[in-house]
Amino acid sequence: MTPAESRALPAPHPEAATGPDEMVSYRTPGGLFAVTAPTEAPAEPETPTDPDAPSEPATPSEPATPAPAEDAAVADGAEVVPTRAWWRRWTRRRQHLAVGGLFLLAALWVTSRIWLDPSGRVASLYTGDPAQVQFFLAHSVRVVLHGEYPFYTEQFNYPDGVNLMANTAVLALGIPMVPVTLLFGPAVSFVVLVTLGLAGTAMAWYLMLSRHLVRTPLAAAVGGWFCGFSPAMLSHASWHPNIISQFLLPFIVWRVLVLTRSRRPVRDGALLALLVTAQAFINEEILLFTALACGVFLLAVLAQEPARWSAAWRPLGIGVVTCALLAGALLAYPLYVQFAGPMAYHGLSDAVKDYGNDIAAFFAPGSPTLGGNQRANINLAPNYSEENAFFGWSLSMLAIGIVVWLRRELIVRALAVTGLFFAVLSLGERVSWWDRELVSGPWQLLVHLPLLDAVVPTRFGLITSVVIGLLLALAVERAWALRPADRRTVRTLTAAGLAFALLPIAPMPLRMVSRPPVPDFITADRWRAYVGPDQTLVPIPVPSMGNTHGMRWAAATNLDFKIPGGYFLAPRNGNTGDAGRFGGRPSGVGQMLEEVATTGRMPKLDDRQRRRFADELRHWRAAILVLPLRQQNAEPLRRTVEDLVGPGRQELDVWVWDVRALTDRSV
Repeated sequence: MTPAESRALPAPHPEAATGPDEMVSYRTPGGLFAVTAPTEAPAEPETPTDPDAPSEPATPSEPATPAPAEDAAVADGAEVVPTRAWWRRWTRRRQHLAVGGLFLLAALWVTSRIWLDPSGRVASLYTGDPAQVQFFLAHSVRVVLHGEYPFYTEQFNYPDGVNLMANTAVLALGIPMVPVTLLFGPAVSFVVLVTLGLAGTAMAWYLMLSRHLVRTPLAAAVGGWFCGFSPAMLSHASWHPNIISQFLLPFIVWRVLVLTRSRRPVRDGALLALLVTAQAFINEEILLFTALACGVFLLAVLAQEPARWSAAWRPLGIGVVTCALLAGALLAYPLYVQFAGPMAYHGLSDAVKDYGNDIAAFFAPGSPTLGGNQRANINLAPNYSEENAFFGWSLSMLAIGIVVWLRRELIVRALAVTGLFFAVLSLGERVSWWDRELVSGPWQLLVHLPLLDAVVPTRFGLITSVVIGLLLALAVERAWALRPADRRTVRTLTAAGLAFALLPIAPMPLRMVSRPPVPDFITADRWRAYVGPDQTLVPIPVPSMGNTHGMRWAAATNLDFKIPGGYFLAPRNGNTGDAGRFGGRPSGVGQMLEEVATTGRMPKLDDRQRRRFADELRHWRAAILVLPLRQQNAEPLRRTVEDLVGPGRQELDVWVWDVRALTDRSV
């Protein structure tokens, strides 16, 4: 690194300088990101300080500079009286609280339409994911209150059950939310998790950036904002709270970088192991992405300055081994259940493993943003819940401009390599431009490797989003540190550039639609008169990827009754170890009833189909069949079920068929 590059790297914030083992940024003394400080520094001018403001001791790596003109009132022959902006007069804690409040308000704005009626509103497309998450939240209640086995359940897809470790059961989120789920229901817990996931991720990145990368609060706030409210995060917010809950990731990255220059690598490796273990119970895919991103970033640094390796390899190696041993011990049994336990599968369903971004997706604004348009984004992403790029033209050009402007800085070059690498992988097996296939992508060479065969490639774009957030923070920091004659003009231009780039992708409230309420027959516990502990309640149509209302019914009762089918990942045909697919064993009757619910057309049934339906009911150990009166095409469904098992009767707001006599195996 040249002397000019060294001078371009700012000194750490004084609050961060708590000791040689606590700093993690690339500009700390020693280790992989060591920077040689200037040997001489001008003396600090003595100025009065505000007694309520945090102390800012001088650091040897930062030359002192005179206060800007706007910070002092000067009169002819008068004494210079320093003044400070209201923001700078705030204590550090008050600044953090203000930024956190802003992030929370933004998250409430994004989720405002769900908060109006958490139980009665759902994302306008792909309603299965929220129902699945609510089911997992209800399972956490059973784990805490009844000591139920956490990694596997038979409460849906009975009797085969579901491997929860292989289905991201969000235990690290669901268990802390048990009081909320008990008091208000899983639908409220779902929207709480989405709100806190967005705000918490933004705040976590802000804290990490303000302490270890930049000194200007605005720079940290801009970087944290984009990491928490990027178009990719907004895209997942309606469906995947486990993906947007990334508040541990900044601290994992921090602890990894600490290892490159740690004096106590065993301790630091153990701390990293605890963070890794907690993240594994939120989302393993995001944890894998974090590990890959850290690896690529460190390799990019070492490729530019190999001499840094001599000081970093020993503490990094010891820390990584310690982390692997401790985290491996803590996660050994859960991972065994995931990969070798009942209903384990190997590899993702063919329906999603080829999900990739279109190149044009990087230049279009996301659907849930101010400048977004769902119709314009058709075919640029696999679906609206996987818009993992969508930065817009202005931000894409700004990101490229930042890299060109700050290309002399080691960290910027390493970030650029990391972001570009994962942007290319996110294109998937086939690279396309506006839905026109161009060439085969490099992901085609990696898709069959262990662990990577369970990755959705389009989600690599989430890494690129974080990289852009870090670049924005660095750019604001460098712009604020410039000392031209007219500093106010530079800051105004910086703010204008940020507005130009970020306004088109500003977050908007998530689109919602109404959904059918849980039937009174369920909420009034009328079902308890029919269903025993080893029997199932069969919703009509049978729960599947496209019909998840029955899962919400069960979640509303904290899974007090079992159901067949559902929306989950399982091995094909229920054979443990096979490739994954959505749903359990194929059900001929379930598919028939789903078609009736969709089209309203009644099939012509024969005795063979009736016997097959009876066999499936016995396999499910069905006690009753339940059809809501408000179900779409309820009348054709009622007639079809009566043709299969005989007449039912109306009870409250549902039709009920008592089939215990048909399914009792003793009979």
